[in-house]
This record gives sequence, C-alpha cells and structure tokens, in this order.
Amino acid sequence: MTALRIRGDLWMGAAPLIRNLALAMPAQRWTGLLGPSGVGKSTLARLIAGLPGPYRLEGVLGAEDGAPLAGRVAMMAQEGQLLPWADCVQNVTIGARLRGARPDIARARALLAQVGLEGMERRRPDALSGGQRQRVGLARVLMEDCPIVVLDEPFSALDTVTRLAMQDLAASLLQGRTVILITHDPLEAIRLSDHAYLLGPDGAEVLDLPASPTPRDYTAAPTLAAQARLLARLHRAEPALCAG
Repeated sequence: MTALRIRGDLWMGAAPLIRNLALAMPAQRWTGLLGPSGVGKSTLARLIAGLPGPYRLEGVLGAEDGAPLAGRVAMMAQEGQLLPWADCVQNVTIGARLRGARPDIARARALLAQVGLEGMERRRPDALSGGQRQRVGLARVLMEDCPIVVLDEPFSALDTVTRLAMQDLAASLLQGRTVILITHDPLEAIRLSDHAYLLGPDGAEVLDLPASPTPRDYTAAPTLAAQARLLARLHRAEPALCAG
C-alpha cells in the first residue's frame, strides 16, 4: 500500500504557483485534485510522476512507506499520448521497450481485450476513436502495473457518454491502486474521488464529498448537490486566481 504526501510551495521558474500545499493521498484510494485553469494542476501531476520541467517543489513529496517514488508511478494524460506510428500492442508495451526489456505481447493483448479492444491490436491511433485511444492509454497504465497512477485530465476531450463509460472502466480496473485524478470537471471529481482537494494559489482546500461509494451515480441527489456546491466554489475561486 502506497500513500503519498505533499507539503510545501510549488514554483514555476521564479514565480510561485501554489503556496502552502498540504496534500494527503491515502493508499488504494482515489484523490481528486480540482481547480481553475492555470492553477497548476498538470504541473503537480508531472511533479508526482517525476517528469522533468521548469518547476520545483520547495518542500516534501514522498510516499509514507519511505521508499523512492521512481519506478512506482504510471501516468495517463489527455489523448493518451500515444505514438502515432505504433499500433496498439506497441503503444501498450512501450515502457518495456524503453527499458530494454522484452515486451510481454500476450499480456498486452489480454489487457487490450480487458479494456474492450480485442481484435484492434494492430490498429494505429489514427484508426481509433477518441474513446478507443484512451482505452489504449489505460491498458498501457495497467501494463506498467505501478501502485501509484496519475490521471491528468484523461477524459476531458471525450463526449459525455464516452467520458462516463471511461470513468466507470477506469474505476473498475484501477481498484487497489493509489490514484491521483487531475480534473477541471466537478462532476468527474465527485463521481470518482474518495477524497478531493480544490487547488488555489494559497493552498488546497478539502472538499466535502457524498458518503456513497464510487463511482457515484451522476443522477443521484447527493451527487448533484455536491456538484452545485463545487461549481459555486469554483466560481468564487476564479477572481482570486486572476488576481494572483
């Protein structure tokens, strides 16, 4: 089990993005990170995933078990970031190839079948729909088999019906992992998160979520009420972000 914690100030170059960050992300649960555009959500996702960039954290980022995060985090971004010249199997096994390891083709095919892409193993991304490309991205995350998964607005480019289906599929297949969901969609955060924070220039605010299990029914009254409260809170946060 791998819980994460972040404390400190997040900087982009010489400019502060988020000060006084204090995030606790429980093991084997989904933690949603929500906030207005430009607040630093994707920067925080890249930081957790260990990707290079012109940002830094003045503080602490680590797992509560004390082990390094390197090699224990998989990331799925918007559009899946698939290699356009590679087919589905090659995209799913790219991690092994980059490490110089022998790819497990049989497991890649099994995972593609698990996400609903049986028979499409040799298709390239340009022959897939947006939802199918995201399924390939999800299969690639599962292929890496990491205990920590960062989802950086992975479903934001999909239509509503496909987005809801992908949310349900991810919730099912990522059970037992520590998931950090970056999103600007209040309903997505409420449906999928066990815990959630609203990010702003001055830190992170813990959000009040319904007590029902995830993925929550998007038509249920508690879900809709939580969405309305969160939309109002985001509306109040926008002027503060612009002023910062």
